[in-house]
Amino acid sequence: MAKAKAAKSPGQRLRDICLGLPEAIEQETWDLPTYRVRGKIFAMEVARDGRLAFWCKGLPGSQEILVGADPERFFVPPYFGPKGWIGMWIDRKADWREVAELVRRSYRQVAPKKLAEQV
Repeated sequence: MAKAKAAKSPGQRLRDICLGLPEAIEQETWDLPTYRVRGKIFAMEVARDGRLAFWCKGLPGSQEILVGADPERFFVPPYFGPKGWIGMWIDRKADWREVAELVRRSYRQVAPKKLAEQV
């Protein structure tokens, strides 16, 4: 009989999405896992208010749209929020396809053109 596969934690699922992108690396900064491409952060995992979230760079206007449409899932992160970054809770029934899309969009904004074109 085959053993049941253990479910991945939200942090591991986020890590898999981020590290699946070309030349992406994980680097701990501010005691947090950050995900980078050629030195530029495109996502980070954050424990806040006893919950797990991730922050990523948003396209112009997307922060207002997402937070306005669903403030239970999305928020304006401190420090990075004024620069258009988006916070999303991932500890309770996250839509992982949506997480992956937000991460890919963020990556494409900071990655060199040739790498961004691969995503």
